[in-house]
Amino acid sequence: MESTNQKILLENSDITLYIKREDLLHPYISGNKFRKLKYNIVQARKEGKTKLVTFGGAFSNHILAAAAAGAEYGFQTVGIIRGEELRDKILENPTLRQAQDFGMEFVFVSREAYKTKTESYFLDSLKDMLGDFYLLPEGGTNDLAVKGCEEILTESDADFDFICSAVGTGGTLSGLINCSKSSQQVLGFPALKGDFLREDICSFVSKTNWDLQTEYHFGGYGKVTEELVAFINTFYQSYGVPLDPIYTGKMVFGVIDLIDKGWFPSQSKILMIHTGGLQGIAGMNQMLRQKKQTEITVHV
Repeated sequence: MESTNQKILLENSDITLYIKREDLLHPYISGNKFRKLKYNIVQARKEGKTKLVTFGGAFSNHILAAAAAGAEYGFQTVGIIRGEELRDKILENPTLRQAQDFGMEFVFVSREAYKTKTESYFLDSLKDMLGDFYLLPEGGTNDLAVKGCEEILTESDADFDFICSAVGTGGTLSGLINCSKSSQQVLGFPALKGDFLREDICSFVSKTNWDLQTEYHFGGYGKVTEELVAFINTFYQSYGVPLDPIYTGKMVFGVIDLIDKGWFPSQSKILMIHTGGLQGIAGMNQMLRQKKQTEITVHV
């Protein structure tokens, strides 16, 4: 399938707002994960690798996308999963269950051990355990991932004044910055608390036409509020666009809130990037159900 720009009609505003439906690229290798994996798959083949190894948490979009890519392109896949307690809960976890259905094998490690995942001794232990493999970093962000994300914007997007995207590890935003026009401002909406991502993004970009809006994390990574869930449900009812609660839902909420506050100049043209991640809704609804809170009611 192809990505497409969908207009979002705003009442009582002279702002032009569109959302780029990158979530439509693939049912499982969705949105920015499709972009991030593209050139990494090419490189793995070039190196003659047959096994992909990567990292993620219980409901990781990247874990599921890597598993699906392995199944589609003929690689074995291994996920190093944060949290030993998940070993006996695979069937209860929609993300891990689907990844396993795609053939992914799991290595569950403690949260303390997971913090050392980039250390050479940890990676050497993986090589001893798993043999030769192609390593995909957590979240999929590396130089090749940024290269893939540089293909999100096309010439037809050149007229937009603002490009807005959710931010996890910073790879997608870096790609967007690199392929943006000098006349455009790129805004990132981090899903995590804090402003620490600036340094990571600066390692991939040289342009300065970007900024982070850090006030729309809703409590931090993997956290939501009733206000956010209600917004996602209402947005879907109004426009038929499903939003995930971890990334894109927060970004779209932030953009519309800034529009309502008059932050954007009059007659601005804004393009929001839908980075996929809709598989995470099932896991979030699991947690909301346990807390007896309102669930996300979009259909994907």
